[in-house]
Amino acid sequence: MSLQTRQQVAQAVRAIEGKKGEDVVILEMDKSSGAFTDYFVVCSGTNPRQIQAIADDVQKQMADVGQRPNSVEGYSQAEWVLLDYVDFVLHVFSERARKFYDLERLWKSARKLTPSDLSKKPAAKKQASAKKEIAKKAPARKKAAVPRKTARTKTRTQSSRSQKPHNKNARASAKKKKRKSA
Repeated sequence: MSLQTRQQVAQAVRAIEGKKGEDVVILEMDKSSGAFTDYFVVCSGTNPRQIQAIADDVQKQMADVGQRPNSVEGYSQAEWVLLDYVDFVLHVFSERARKFYDLERLWKSARKLTPSDLSKKPAAKKQASAKKEIAKKAPARKKAAVPRKTARTKTRTQSSRSQKPHNKNARASAKKKKRKSA
């Protein structure tokens, strides 16, 4: 979560605001959450043309500083456009899609930031609190497995008699033994 990444996110937010994107939310992802990026930038557009315009302007602004998206998804449908810049991912939603997917709730462990927060230095977490978090998430030790007792237990001689031989010659000799004993 470098200062350079924060500056790139701030530039993307300025582009969103320049195209009148609504409800801009910046989520700083927690490293322990398993997220694949440092930041999510979520915003809404009122119609498909505005959603595409927001995505276009962000791409143009980022290209001016040498950043191109790793992936662009959903541009032609313009319901939910995703621009993946690896260190941050931009989501431009229609109002209906944003309510449906509700990424803010899905990533509720993330810290919500404002554009003014991006200009500040990243908050350093205390090591003691980090150790507590790790201790909380450590899996509980498992108890030793106890073998189950089955209702039907056969002795070794009983089970060997009931087994069928696997090859033809062994089957034939087993049949002969049965006939002789009978």
